[in-house]
Amino acid sequence: MKSGSHLFKQRLSVINLGTSTFAEDLQRQGVTTTQVDWQPPAGGDLVLMEALDNVMNEERVRQANEKALEVILAANPVLIDMDLAKNVIPGMTPQTILHSGPPLQWTDMCGPMKGAVIGALMFEGMATDADEAKELAASGKIRFSPCHNHGAVGPMAGVISASMPVSVVENRGFGNRSFCTVNEGLGKVLRFGSYDREVIDRLKWIAEELFPAMRAILTLSGGIDLKNIIAQALHMGDECHNRNKAGTSLFVRAVAPYLLQSDVPRQVAARVLEFIRDNDHYFLNLSMPACKASLDAANGIPFSSIVTAMARNGVEFGIRISGASENQWFTGPAQMLEGLLFPGFQDANANPDLGDSAITETMGLGGFAMAGSPAIVQFVGGSIDDAVAYTTKMYDVTWKEHPGFSIPTLNFRGNPVGIDVCKVVQTGELPIINSGIAHKEAGIGQIGAGLVHPPMTCFNQALTYLAEQVTKAERGAVLE
Repeated sequence: MKSGSHLFKQRLSVINLGTSTFAEDLQRQGVTTTQVDWQPPAGGDLVLMEALDNVMNEERVRQANEKALEVILAANPVLIDMDLAKNVIPGMTPQTILHSGPPLQWTDMCGPMKGAVIGALMFEGMATDADEAKELAASGKIRFSPCHNHGAVGPMAGVISASMPVSVVENRGFGNRSFCTVNEGLGKVLRFGSYDREVIDRLKWIAEELFPAMRAILTLSGGIDLKNIIAQALHMGDECHNRNKAGTSLFVRAVAPYLLQSDVPRQVAARVLEFIRDNDHYFLNLSMPACKASLDAANGIPFSSIVTAMARNGVEFGIRISGASENQWFTGPAQMLEGLLFPGFQDANANPDLGDSAITETMGLGGFAMAGSPAIVQFVGGSIDDAVAYTTKMYDVTWKEHPGFSIPTLNFRGNPVGIDVCKVVQTGELPIINSGIAHKEAGIGQIGAGLVHPPMTCFNQALTYLAEQVTKAERGAVLE
């Protein structure tokens, strides 16, 4: 039997885990050392580690996650109609204003969201100016509610009021529907908190001309397959969150023939096509409800640890999971984005993370698909190598690879899909999100774009909730 003394007679190659101090000491002595960044699961929190063990080793959780992903991957989102929000969104009333992210009230809203609420009340004719709108918003007569709680989504401030036209997306795999307003383009727009006459006039034009034209198109077409457009756009350099050039172009190609066949006056048709053509982000407000309809079908599967929504309201970040009760949120503070600011703006001007558009990342698009959208780094910062690394890391926190969405630059590997709360807590690797940066004051608008992560506390809360559900089920089984 050999003793260990022979080890000291040969040159060592050391692998060091965790703190780099030991590796640095060995390197100074000429020892070949490989540093491995490592941290214990759940950040070493013993309570979370126990919860992690209970949930990850539970067969009911595994089966629930398989079922959730089966539902998500089988989704078939189709744009079937456009209608006024009050006619189609469940629970919508003339006094209701929907907003992005988890629940909050007027007094707690950030500047851009307050600006969007002011603009919505002026658009509805409920206020004649900003002061009157602020007074009404603070009066208690307006009901504020998250878009997500009503099957809807909205970028940035996410504000939807009763008379706004919304796209109606039906998941033909399961029959559920989702809703989203029309993307206004860039510059001074409601979603970034602007509410001057230019903004209100554009909203009225959308309601008076674009809405009837799009409804005529959808009636003739029988519906536009959004899943198919997303799949094609991913192969053309989009990630379907902050880059939508291909998706918007494909959408124009899909609708233009029906617009020409319709009874829409020629001049109106020309203005509609010009508006969509000149707005590269038009498809964002279609990819979002497509993702929403796909993920919502997986809600209400007991014990599932799969995330079905990530959303931000500029104050809090919230997630929802398949295994929790309806409209239950797990929240933490909204984070600041790191990225590129437009000339003349500084970090101090930026509002914390805002919007429902992270529904795209929840579906494996956006930041999760940056490897296939190299041009996006010119908008959010970083390099092509960074984009590839972001996508590659997301495979560590997701359940499957999407068979219908793939990334050419990764040899057509399927997009990482199905964010698993357990894997996020276990690895400490947070989902990556790319997004626009809004000025913290209402009315100024977008000042840049960048990258952001959710706060870990959202996932810790969700894990704790799941562990409690597993424990209750085990106790129930023993009692039976």
